[in-house]
Amino acid sequence: MSDRDEQRISMTAAGVSHGGGRVGDPFVHQALLYHDTAGYLDGTMKFIYEGVSADEPMLVAAPPANLALLQERLGAFADLVTFRDMTEAGRNPGRIIPWILSRFVDEHPGRRVRIIGEPIWSARTAEEYPACVQHEAMINVAFAGREAAILCPYDTSALSRRRVRDAWATHPAVVEDGAVRCSDAYDPYGIAAAYNVPLAEPPAGATTLRFELPDLVKVRRAAAEAGLDAGLLPARIVDLQSAVNELATNSIVHGGGAGTLRTWHDAERVVCEVRDFGHCTDVMAGRLRPPARRGNGLVMVHYLADLVQRHTSTTGTATRVHVLR
Repeated sequence: MSDRDEQRISMTAAGVSHGGGRVGDPFVHQALLYHDTAGYLDGTMKFIYEGVSADEPMLVAAPPANLALLQERLGAFADLVTFRDMTEAGRNPGRIIPWILSRFVDEHPGRRVRIIGEPIWSARTAEEYPACVQHEAMINVAFAGREAAILCPYDTSALSRRRVRDAWATHPAVVEDGAVRCSDAYDPYGIAAAYNVPLAEPPAGATTLRFELPDLVKVRRAAAEAGLDAGLLPARIVDLQSAVNELATNSIVHGGGAGTLRTWHDAERVVCEVRDFGHCTDVMAGRLRPPARRGNGLVMVHYLADLVQRHTSTTGTATRVHVLR
């Protein structure tokens, strides 16, 4: 039996409470299904006012239009809430757990926190969406046992049926029309695995570089050249170069000692892909910031890139980093 299967059985056997977490677990993770402004405000404001009453630190990370709605409705109480634009801070879904949610929890040690996080909205692209689902699923792993409540709004009037259906698989409980329902479809490991899909082939003209340990300088140079060719700003070229260097180093250490770098760009972004023969079985790889003074590795890749895509199997792993132009 795999580690993932054991974890899934453990989570299922533990059961789900009416509040949306495992029985006895202080962590609560719920999806809020809403179809209009009134439904959004009813669900989110109830959640926020519960936090105000309990004197809990609160974070709202959402697209700008919904941030504005809540700030206007809260009025003077808005000063009690930390607001983050999810379209910027969480553009890369892999950035959200380590650099938004976990950071907020860590900033308030010994206190229960309350977070509204809206990582999925109608403008999320098909390329971004698998990473969004995996992010939502892995919240349950990252925060199990922690003193936190996270509410994730889903606009059912704008999202496809499939995206709304996936919310039931990634959340132990769902809030709809004021009622909380436990989800029979809840399966975080299963839904994360379902979106571990092969990546489309690069376009014609993509550059290819096969590398081993002595070739890391060539890898960094190739990443920089890809950024220069696309007209990236110098600071973003450095970010791209650093992310690719982390991936290539990881391939050498954990992926069989070698790998392949492919690069290309279009009107919107630069893409660098690193392939190797490793099989990444850790579903949390790159999603948690390590203790101080230890290597950041894959979590820094998420921090630096605008999107990270990954497909892993027993035959190898492909990881793509996207940097917007």
